Amino acid sequence: MRAAAEAGADCIKLQTYTGDTITLNCDKPWFKLGYDGVDTQWEEGKTLHALFEGAHTPWDWTPKLIKLAHSLGIDCFSSPFDHTAVDFLEGLGVPMYKIASMEIVDIPIIKKVAATFKPVIVSTGMASLMEIDECVRTLEGEWSRLRPGQPHPDLCVLRCVSAYPTDPADTHLRTIPNIAEAFGVVAGLSDHTVTTATAVAGVAIGARCIEKHLTISRELGGPDATFSIEPAEFKRMVEDIRIAEAALGEVQYGGVDGEVRIFRRSLFVTKNMEAGELFEENVNVRSIRPGNGLHSRHMCDVVGKAAKGSIEKGTPMDWGLIA
Repeated sequence: MRAAAEAGADCIKLQTYTGDTITLNCDKPWFKLGYDGVDTQWEEGKTLHALFEGAHTPWDWTPKLIKLAHSLGIDCFSSPFDHTAVDFLEGLGVPMYKIASMEIVDIPIIKKVAATFKPVIVSTGMASLMEIDECVRTLEGEWSRLRPGQPHPDLCVLRCVSAYPTDPADTHLRTIPNIAEAFGVVAGLSDHTVTTATAVAGVAIGARCIEKHLTISRELGGPDATFSIEPAEFKRMVEDIRIAEAALGEVQYGGVDGEVRIFRRSLFVTKNMEAGELFEENVNVRSIRPGNGLHSRHMCDVVGKAAKGSIEKGTPMDWGLIA
């Protein structure tokens, strides 16, 4: 958590579950990794209960972690995976909730989270357009039912690929602005690639929230190590995201402060001239750098006119020089 704060994270997201709250301690084939024929980074044949029991954050750590986060000046919240987790987190006063990608189809837990009337972030993972719509409508419907006429809490929906790690080519970042448009929400990216470029590209295309797994060192191992980034990488990602945000700016044409006007062309007197002498293109008036004279479009308006007085070579062309 200290490394995250130092690297520029705005908040920390935990996960609140145990092996028993997320699955059954059962040895039947469909409770084992690899049963569905999908290769994962985790041990084939291992039960879901064993995987999650070994990976979960002890619940008694959570209040200490929230207190630490506050001391570091960042927020701390969590993804609950059952009703008891929501009750537990409410008792700790978390500021918002995350619906994990696999839980987007768990309507009861979505309704339980909605009942807190706090901001929600939703990861989409394998969800179809219809399933995302059902989740969003469930949240908004509960909010409207519970507090009619009141503004809804903030809702952010993240583009997410439930492959660990994710191949950047599978991320399909163009989905991000489509999420924002289709559901009228803030859109973001839950990024399981092992690069920081994907997150930066996500911001460039419209992501307003980036979620990234963080580890002190991948060499330490652990269930998430292969798709987590290290503090130095996270820091670089944050820095690049801030640059991308600044670079996006707004729709703007024309010059800005600091542009080099000396490299622009304009009309200049290129020979010493006497009063009454006629301006001739490429003889005594030319379009050259720098950009201090009349616009080059006025060449035809200048040629054939007489000089009002003596003019020195290198004088920017000006209407006042014409008789």
